[in-house]
Amino acid sequence: MTRPLTLADVEALARAAHQGQTDKAGRPYAEHLAAVAGGVRDRGGDAEQIAAAWLHDAVEDDAVSRAWLAGAALTPRTKAIVDAVTKRAGEEPAAYARRILDTPGALLVKEADLAHNADPERLAVLDEPTRGRLTEKYARMRALLGLDA
Repeated sequence: MTRPLTLADVEALARAAHQGQTDKAGRPYAEHLAAVAGGVRDRGGDAEQIAAAWLHDAVEDDAVSRAWLAGAALTPRTKAIVDAVTKRAGEEPAAYARRILDTPGALLVKEADLAHNADPERLAVLDEPTRGRLTEKYARMRALLGLDA
């Protein structure tokens, strides 16, 4: 049997998978992954949730395949969280939010992701239309997830 991936393994894998990618502000994408993983840790998340945070965009961004995730030496819970926070093409936001809410541990990962995405310092470098569109999008998702209650 393959040994389980450690958090250090997952971090290295995520950084390599997203190598050369940048976020909307032009920053290395790994900075976002590190911020989300740190946000999960700061919110009391466990190792499985932190691992999922490192991988939260990997399938969605085609950095790794669904088949890779299915066969990875990760816990079933980590895989389920990554799957839950992975948006599907054409999926309605309400369906996406329901899947997150129905998956134990996924809400904390998505909360940390939204917090970093909506960070005013991060948004400040974007043009006004993009900043407004993203601010609205993140607020809608927070509301669907019950994070503003």
